[in-house]
Amino acid sequence: MRALLKAKAGPGLELTEVPDPEPGPGEVLVRVMRTGICGTDLHIDAWDDWAARTVQPPLVLGHEFCGTVEAIGAGVTKTAVGEFVSGEGHLVCGTCRNCLAGRRHLCANTIGLGVQRQGAFAELTVLPEQNIWVHRQQVDPDVAAIFDPFGNAVHTALSFPVVGEDVLITGAGPIGLMAAAVARHAGARNVVITDISEHRLELAHKVGVDLAVNVARTTVAEAQRELGMREGFDVAMEISGQPSAVREIIANCSHGGRVAMLGLPAAEFAIDWSAVVLKMLTIKGIYGREMFETWYSMSVLLQSGLDLSPVITHRFDHTEYAEAFETARGGHCGKVILDWTR
Repeated sequence: MRALLKAKAGPGLELTEVPDPEPGPGEVLVRVMRTGICGTDLHIDAWDDWAARTVQPPLVLGHEFCGTVEAIGAGVTKTAVGEFVSGEGHLVCGTCRNCLAGRRHLCANTIGLGVQRQGAFAELTVLPEQNIWVHRQQVDPDVAAIFDPFGNAVHTALSFPVVGEDVLITGAGPIGLMAAAVARHAGARNVVITDISEHRLELAHKVGVDLAVNVARTTVAEAQRELGMREGFDVAMEISGQPSAVREIIANCSHGGRVAMLGLPAAEFAIDWSAVVLKMLTIKGIYGREMFETWYSMSVLLQSGLDLSPVITHRFDHTEYAEAFETARGGHCGKVILDWTR
């Protein structure tokens, strides 16, 4: 089969032939239709310090995908050949304290599809049956391919109640845009998103935000005044990984405000912990998706009319992967999709 391979340590990828995988006991073989390019894939392509520490070539990368079930291994009982599926890219051990308590998203021994295990940027991929999500209603394949990052957005956006609340989102990348769409769909009063990319802020208007703020020119405090807000934001979602964004959130949250943090900073940084204490803020770290409560919520949100189409801005054939990766890296885009059906 054809696969996008990190053949050796160093920058670059190659589209090449590799042996077809076969499903073992309890596993499902999926014929891939679409894949989404993630920031993790860009790190592996560039072979930065994180990739060099984490990845062991040769590796088929990619963890955002959808496709149809091609074959099943022994013991598979809930997934059938021909079903349209996506996959949860975090593989859990099933035996640690959190797994045994039903909190699989907190598994202490998680490994990643396309990071520590052969991934989905290929014509075929294999996952444990417990990681397969069968789509029971019609879903656009481009949307089904990004259920993984969509899950990050839903997990973040619904960590705290947003009905009737004023919501601040820092970072208007694809996950931030999806989180904004979810918050709006779920009944937030005001949804404000910040970034420094005018292109991404334009996309934010398409998903229904009230204000898209370029923080290179306007402060969050000024955005509050424009909306007639007096006491700060009730819920904030930090998705940029920027220290300045965290500081802006703390400065502009209401007393008793709640903060969901998904963005990963590149280094340690200082914040005003006195403000956190005196405002009685709640700060919650977010990682991945709750398995599979978040997946259920994603399906229901789409079924109830949530539209993610503005977030998907570019589509490429898998043979055009170099251009697709360059587009994703350039940042003048939303989500970038690779088609594996041709």
